[in-house]
Amino acid sequence: MMESAAFLLLAALAAGPAAAPATAPPAVGTPQVEFLKPGNTVTAFDATGIDGVTRRVDYPKKTVTILAFFSSGCPHCHRMIPLWNERYRRRPGNVAMIGIIVDKEPPGFFEQMPILFPVLRSPGHDLLADFKVAQVPLTLRIAPGGLVEEVGVGELDLIRLGQIFRP
Repeated sequence: MMESAAFLLLAALAAGPAAAPATAPPAVGTPQVEFLKPGNTVTAFDATGIDGVTRRVDYPKKTVTILAFFSSGCPHCHRMIPLWNERYRRRPGNVAMIGIIVDKEPPGFFEQMPILFPVLRSPGHDLLADFKVAQVPLTLRIAPGGLVEEVGVGELDLIRLGQIFRP
């Protein structure tokens, strides 16, 4: 019985996020998933872009950095990409955005799902553990120096994204 419950949890996590915010209490008998919280800090990291170029992701002075974690196989992520594109297009000058793809995309993914913002490949499980990426899509607003200001878990509407992308 315990094995089937664990399998269902893993299958649910693999299928995509719940629409509930990170602060929603877990269902009875479900292990609680922990996410970064405002006030946590994150460190800079290196990752390779889909163009093959390795880039440093840091959090410079006077710039807010938005990190959008997603998977090519996640339907919730597919619905978020156009919204992220829209917010990226309209972002203030002091806001940078980087997508982090957490899986290996199928051939033609980026042609079928155009993404306007730079996309890097997750450099591994250590980064995902450091950023507490338990499910995707995950949208983080990070202040200069690496201070986490906002955490958006699951599908977000344009109003919530506007809060995250504020100047």
